[in-house]
Amino acid sequence: MQLMIGESTLELVQGDITKQDTEAIVNAANSRLLGGGGVDGAIHREGGPQIFAECRKIGGCPPGEARITTGGRLRAKYVIHTVGPIYRDGKRGEAETLARAYRSSLALASERGIKSIAFPSISTGAYGYPIELAARIALRTAMDYLEDHSEIKLVRFVLYGPLAYEAYERVLQGLL
Repeated sequence: MQLMIGESTLELVQGDITKQDTEAIVNAANSRLLGGGGVDGAIHREGGPQIFAECRKIGGCPPGEARITTGGRLRAKYVIHTVGPIYRDGKRGEAETLARAYRSSLALASERGIKSIAFPSISTGAYGYPIELAARIALRTAMDYLEDHSEIKLVRFVLYGPLAYEAYERVLQGLL
């Protein structure tokens, strides 16, 4: 599913974030940036030791912020590492932190002249964020950002599995 926002495209695909041909992919990282499970583990495994070495030099990243490294052996030239919130009850600033994670990643891409970026569904795995709530925040944040930042030509959400894809598709259709 695709949506044009000015001169930019917002796209939903089902697939593997590590196989994307965008200039940058986003890692749903932990605050230590030293690898983990899920998307984080897959990116570190596929990208190789160069990503780990750069993350180690960076030293960490607080929730809602983003850091950038090389893409190592990935197709993507860069990995933007962002830390989403651990979902507890939705009353502890989780929505604001999640939106900030997406905005920080997009702003870092803009600063670096990156024209295409692929996101996973941040915080919806081990961090437990309900997918439909997270999708609404992710999509609305990206749409709002693209309205004011035409330098990014493609924002792709790469959803792992049909349930995640269908949730994002439902939410996007509801936002239109």
